[in-house]
This record gives sequence, C-alpha cells and structure tokens, in this order.
Amino acid sequence: MASTAIEKIYAHHDLPKVKRAPEVWGGGAMVIPHPRQVLEIMKTVPCGELVTLDEIRQVLADDHQSDIACPMTTGMFVSLAAKAHSELSVVVAYWRTLKKKGELNPKFPGGLEDHRKRLEAEGHRIVTRRDKLVVENFRNAITQVLVIRQDRVR
Repeated sequence: MASTAIEKIYAHHDLPKVKRAPEVWGGGAMVIPHPRQVLEIMKTVPCGELVTLDEIRQVLADDHQSDIACPMTTGMFVSLAAKAHSELSVVVAYWRTLKKKGELNPKFPGGLEDHRKRLEAEGHRIVTRRDKLVVENFRNAITQVLVIRQDRVR
C-alpha cells in the first residue's frame, strides 16, 4: 500500500474513469482524473502566473470529453501534489493553484501564511475578502498555458 504522497500519486487507481455526475453537480458525464494528471497540469503553471481548481477541472473535462471533472477528487489530488512537494519527492509550485474566486488554500503545507508568503514572493498581492485570503485581481494572472491547451483540445 502506498504511504508517501508521491507513491499515492503514481499508484494504479483504475483512473481516469468517466461516469455519470450526481444531479447536484448537473448530471452529465464526469471524469474522475488520475492524480498524476492533476500534478502534470499543476507543473505547467509558470512563475508569476496562477490557476484555480476550476481551470484544472475544465482542462481535465475537455481532455476526457466530459461535462465536468469531479470537484472532490481534483481538490484532493491538488492537496496530494502539495504534500508530495513538501516531502521533497516532486517539484511542483503548488502555491500557484488557488481555490474558487482566487482563495488561498488552508490545507496546503504551512497553511494560509505559507501560501501567502510564497504568492507574495512571486509578486501577487493578497487581500482579505469575506474572511478569506484571496489574490487581488487573480484573473489577470491566470496562466495562458491552460488557455492555449483548452483551445487545442476543444
């Protein structure tokens, strides 16, 4: 059984898998990605640029001709990639991945404060909105790598 984060990422999971999405998420086809796919998308985000879980999910859905990518597993695999980085088993700038609406992720290694410091070191301004830390004007920093990739797979 896999014990380190990187072992969990590269382990056989019988994934990706496309199945019907729950009605609460709109029904239709939903891909449950392999954690390695999420890690590889995260690795494409250059210094100074950002991505949100929504963009990652859209790329995964497009890659698998699905309506959506599972929000729960995608979020879990983003956190797993961050943990693998903290275990020094992979190099991935996980801090460039944000939650919805540009929110920082309290589940990342070092919590919100470390996430904030890493983003500020790359030139981003962090502000508080509704008791959440968010990157100001985060949409302006969304990576074009994913935009280009989405255009290619459609």
